[in-house]
Amino acid sequence: MKLSLAEAEGLVAAELQRCGAGAAMAQATARALVLAEAQGLVSHGLSRVAQYGTHLRNGRVNGAALPEVLRRRGGALLVDAREGLAFPACGLAVREAIAAARENGVAFAGVTNSHHAGVIVDHLRAAAAAGMVGLGFANSPAAMPAAGGKHPIFGTNPVAAVFPRRSGDALMIDLSLSEVARGKLMVAAKEGKSIPAGWALDKDGQPTTDPKAGMDGSMLPFGTGADNGPGAVSSPKGAMLALVVELLVTALIGANFGFEASSFFVDAGNRPRIGQAFIVVDPGALAGSEHYLERVERLIAEMMLDEGVRLPGARREALRRRAMEEGIQVADALVASWRGA
Repeated sequence: MKLSLAEAEGLVAAELQRCGAGAAMAQATARALVLAEAQGLVSHGLSRVAQYGTHLRNGRVNGAALPEVLRRRGGALLVDAREGLAFPACGLAVREAIAAARENGVAFAGVTNSHHAGVIVDHLRAAAAAGMVGLGFANSPAAMPAAGGKHPIFGTNPVAAVFPRRSGDALMIDLSLSEVARGKLMVAAKEGKSIPAGWALDKDGQPTTDPKAGMDGSMLPFGTGADNGPGAVSSPKGAMLALVVELLVTALIGANFGFEASSFFVDAGNRPRIGQAFIVVDPGALAGSEHYLERVERLIAEMMLDEGVRLPGARREALRRRAMEEGIQVADALVASWRGA
């Protein structure tokens, strides 16, 4: 079934409200999931509706939550998601960070007591629209061991950045610190497909191409490669960066560590109460907006001298624009389930 983005958002929001989300939470979440789907990011798109709905019905999410700013000082502020879905709280945090960066030059906005935040860079679109540089970080339930360790401690802990341009689309960077986002295993498991070697280990620490075994085991840090065998988890690069993100979004803002949060991929469990953090920088407070914009274009021009270079975010923006015109394809059975059939 082909749906316009507005139609898809309406159906998703209705389903989330049916499961117990308040109207504002449902609408913010629907916009984010449909935007992800429109960009071709299916592991963070409509495939998450059933997961979020189940968490709402089972009490893992507070559907009545309204996020609030708990405290602020200078360019630092803390938003409490109040154990609801993350999207309203992340939106509030970025809006407040933009306002604080206008006043202070830079702002750090933490989000605590939160849930899965979807595509992190999408939260930063508002910063780019305001002419500001944005950085985003999030933790998630434990999926990767510490460097040299065996049991999962850190989540896949994504890192995102957005750099506005004088003209043209902002540079949009979003990456998981595992070899791939864990949502790709979820999609592969639902579709009955195998996964490439080098993505995950089973619960015994052995390499696996079975996505279900990988979800029960651990993810490999990025850069590990497919040929490192059971010792691959000792690769320090991705694990060390995951540690940095974990501390940024927990110790500073009072959120749960990944190992304290039940998996997103189980129906029953605790409210994860994980964290997100957003840094917004006004270029005008440093070298100046004009200098910043000139330097960005100079770098891009140098990059594009090599044939085959693709700017980060270009593909997803092209897909989003096409989806705005043509809509998105949604399985009939999925639509029927949203209608409560």
